[in-house]
Amino acid sequence: MGLSFWQIAIVVLLVVLLFGRGKLSALMGDMAKGIKSFKAGMAEEEKVVSAPQESLDGDDAKPVQSSAAEDETAKS
Repeated sequence: MGLSFWQIAIVVLLVVLLFGRGKLSALMGDMAKGIKSFKAGMAEEEKVVSAPQESLDGDDAKPVQSSAAEDETAKS
């Protein structure tokens, strides 16, 4: 019940006829750029997660202060 060579060839031919070679090559190029961007983002995220957080452990850490105006806008 698998696909034969001729069935796959017909489907590929129909896709090429419907979309044209130009659109398919542009689509594949955009997909490749997206994959590269995703991999770069994952590698960057990995670097951020594995980097030590010395600034948070040191004595120079400052407490965060919020103003009353910011609290009012957060409630709205």
